[in-house]
Amino acid sequence: MLASSNIPRANVLGVGISAVTLDAVIAEVDRAVDSPATLGYVTVTGVHGVMESQDDPELKKIHNRSFLSIPDGIPMVWIGRWQGFDHMRQVCGPEFMPAYMAHGLQQNRRHLLWGGGDGVVDVLEAKLIERHPGIQIVGKITPPFRPLNDEEEQQLVELIVRTRPHCFWVGLSTPKQERFMASFLERHADRLRCAEHGLLFFGVGAAFDFQAGIVPEAPRWLRGSGFEWLYRLCTNPARLWKRYLKNNPKFIVSALLQHTDLKSFPMN
Repeated sequence: MLASSNIPRANVLGVGISAVTLDAVIAEVDRAVDSPATLGYVTVTGVHGVMESQDDPELKKIHNRSFLSIPDGIPMVWIGRWQGFDHMRQVCGPEFMPAYMAHGLQQNRRHLLWGGGDGVVDVLEAKLIERHPGIQIVGKITPPFRPLNDEEEQQLVELIVRTRPHCFWVGLSTPKQERFMASFLERHADRLRCAEHGLLFFGVGAAFDFQAGIVPEAPRWLRGSGFEWLYRLCTNPARLWKRYLKNNPKFIVSALLQHTDLKSFPMN
């Protein structure tokens, strides 16, 4: 069995979103990686991930079986507060990843980077070392755009066993990264468990590009406003316009149906 946190979750259209703050996530991750043989994955979930889960029961299960599913988008927080989680705050991937890496310097956390396009992990590693001298990056891999074959998967298992990271950062798109984390960990759990400490996988998506400086982040004054999606749409319209046109209106209607009890969304 993979580990799951005891932190309560808000029900966002059937997807359990952890009712957290940034400090709470950092503390809970510390608890996990300091616990020998603990193994799990963390999803970073916003409107896109929730809406993809509406038509994909297996993806919904992946989110709901995670160690944490942290609220990447402010709409997750709004719904959580409707449900009584007044302390809940947005914890997006590009915020959490550097925050935990900086925090982990004192505990000598080891990090493995897996994802991004050609050359992204090389730029990301250089940026992280520049910002956090002494950070331990024990591996960096640009995976193929197809599923790993058996040989590649075994090589990845052997790399993890050899380098014993505390944190395995996955920079792919949703739902590709969620499927990878859940299936890879379930298949290889026995080999990946470390007797010395825990291991968590983090699906942080575009955080690789943001932290590497390849894609600009939304200005600080816009973050947490609920309109970060509009900034991302303006900076990358060709890739994102269909997603937002499809998902955002459907999410608003479904959220209102849930909030008014006109439709139920079980977390199963």
